[in-house]
Amino acid sequence: MRKTETWRFIFIVAVTLLALYVDLNIVHADWFKSALFWQPEAHRDIALRLGLDLQGGLQVLLAADVPSDRGLDAASMETARRIVESRVNSLGLTEPLVQAQGERRIIVELPGIENPEQAVDTIKGTALLEFADAGRIPLAAGTLVTTTMGGPDLRAYETAGLGAGADEAGLPPIESRVLETIFTGAGIRNVGLDVDDQNAYVVPFELNDDAAQLFATYTASHIGQYLCIVLDKEVISCPVVEGVIAGGQAQIRGDFTYDTARQLAIQLQYGALPVPLRVESFNRIGATLGAESVQKSIRAGVIGLAVVLAFMLVYYRLPGALADIALLIYVLINLALYKTLPVTLTLPGIAGFILSAGMAVDANILIFERMKEEMRRGRRLSSAIETGFTRAWPSIRDAQISTLIICIILFFFGTNFGASVVKGFAITLAIGTAVNLFTAVFATRTLVRGVAVLAGDSLEQRRWLMGV
Repeated sequence: MRKTETWRFIFIVAVTLLALYVDLNIVHADWFKSALFWQPEAHRDIALRLGLDLQGGLQVLLAADVPSDRGLDAASMETARRIVESRVNSLGLTEPLVQAQGERRIIVELPGIENPEQAVDTIKGTALLEFADAGRIPLAAGTLVTTTMGGPDLRAYETAGLGAGADEAGLPPIESRVLETIFTGAGIRNVGLDVDDQNAYVVPFELNDDAAQLFATYTASHIGQYLCIVLDKEVISCPVVEGVIAGGQAQIRGDFTYDTARQLAIQLQYGALPVPLRVESFNRIGATLGAESVQKSIRAGVIGLAVVLAFMLVYYRLPGALADIALLIYVLINLALYKTLPVTLTLPGIAGFILSAGMAVDANILIFERMKEEMRRGRRLSSAIETGFTRAWPSIRDAQISTLIICIILFFFGTNFGASVVKGFAITLAIGTAVNLFTAVFATRTLVRGVAVLAGDSLEQRRWLMGV
């Protein structure tokens, strides 16, 4: 076997073993660190996620928290819907349902969510971030403040009958001073999530040019004073200005857990909601497909896969056996990708996976039939293999490109018209199509070449093993 083929074989084995490891274990994301801001140096369990129809989840109805006599333009609610959808997607849910209901409501369905309260806080928070001048008097984290951009919501205090200045009954204290807002989160970009030297979570960010200049000017003239970082009128932290902060890079520190730091990063990344939202209803919903239906679907898929593997083995013999190995690798890689991306599997998503598996077999059939034609014409085995792959490639390539174009159209339709089932089908079909190019062409070709080299002339004399 040539050196190049040896390295290709080693690469295929390494990818297969890695996919098998992910498929058989629930592992942590330390070795899957990503540039995506919601996956910092923290632990995230990598597991297969099921959709609402397979495992149930949450259904949240959000309503505009404004007086009923105040008019709302459709553009503001649509912007709020898109921001909510972006926040939900950043939670790792690839098949949520986020759509408008009437003129003042947004319905959100969250499949398999682990921390429902945290998720609801993330998607409904207005996320107005202010950097406010506290002068020489620091404020404790959790204090509610009034800034030059407005004050906090005091309805909870009024309901408790404690008055605006009360700090009893578990309610946070309120600062009587009005703090000057230096600038807001509107000047923030490239929000991240990281840990510092003390292993505490921080939210780093960059400022645009105007905000960076304003920040540098302010810190230069207020050294030794306190600058409060305020989110929705609640103090997150109140650090002292120790020197000039230039360059437009800074970070938010506070008493964060991973979830709260991630929530803040998500809210800042996708901007503040143009309309405040309140939770009107909050319901756990069961799976629309019963456990028995899911088991039957899995059983049908396993039986179908077994029949395809048996057909390939009986009809194409040795190449069919190698194609079966490539198909099993295909399944392992797809499941590993579903866990690590992650992809939320629903019944339409499973249908997309099964369809792409059929296309993977179809690509092998094109290749093997071409090989058999060349061998019947009297070509040697090595020449027939190369010619078979070369001549089948244009058909395989065009089919895969056409499928990916259809997936893009379906994904666009599902994203813009709230058809999450269509979106899930498009995602799994696109992933399967991409993996198919690796397994049906690269992997199968490497395996067939390797067996042909190792077997030598024995296969030339036993062409029936090649299905001829």
